[in-house]
Amino acid sequence: MRFPSLPTSAFIAAAAGLLLLAGGASAAPAKGAKATAVPSFSDCKGCPEMVTVPAGKFVMGSPADEKYRGSEDQHTVTIAKPFAVSRFEITFDQWRACVADKGCPAQDEDEGWGRGRRPVIHVQWNDAHAYAAWLSRKTGKHYRLLTEAEWEYAARAGTTTPFAFGPTLSSAQANFDASTRTDMNPKGLNRQKTMPVGSFAPNAFGLYDMHGNAWEWVQDCWNDEYVGAPADGSAWETGICSGKVLRGGSWEDSVTDIRVGARVSSLVEEASWSDSIRVARDLP
Repeated sequence: MRFPSLPTSAFIAAAAGLLLLAGGASAAPAKGAKATAVPSFSDCKGCPEMVTVPAGKFVMGSPADEKYRGSEDQHTVTIAKPFAVSRFEITFDQWRACVADKGCPAQDEDEGWGRGRRPVIHVQWNDAHAYAAWLSRKTGKHYRLLTEAEWEYAARAGTTTPFAFGPTLSSAQANFDASTRTDMNPKGLNRQKTMPVGSFAPNAFGLYDMHGNAWEWVQDCWNDEYVGAPADGSAWETGICSGKVLRGGSWEDSVTDIRVGARVSSLVEEASWSDSIRVARDLP
């Protein structure tokens, strides 16, 4: 069961503000960047490919005049240290390596779409934690889920628009239900399934599929609004903790839910054909 953020009637008088990277430089949005543009690393054979995201400050949430906005009140968050993020959503192949090593429960349900490099789906929040814990044991590094603030910071990649690629998004740029034209998307495809990771261009941080394809579990408990949210990028671990936050939208969602600021929650024991994960790793 999804619990989306609710529209708020209060006007949030917040400036649009650019995300500021270390040193005060602002990042530019991706324009068809290639995978080789941003260096990556992997800690073991079969481990996810990781990209370093720099420290910085950004305005989390959506401006009051953003179309389809929910209770996404703007507030400033500081990410004090760089951290690593998996370049792609975790795939079936990567998940099966964890299963083979007895670190994760078996999950082969692919809805008939195929496995391999498609994002693993039907993943519960606790199973997502099990995968991160397995990576930590296997590599000796600290893997975990992203916090909600880290996820949005990574997804925005220096932008303040509803999407990392600008004010609108097309089905040539992401996997979502674009069958209906809106003022945020031209009419396009509804593929009705996940796509192999990396099928579309990455954002400026070198991260793929931050818009659409599959929802991604994050660490935080659900709170309807951001009042009292941490300002340091840490996880918000009070609130409705039987429900956890998912970010990014999926193949079955309209453009409304794949905006950078969009957020929903689901019960920790629930799994869906549109739920997957992305992992983070702490850096020295």
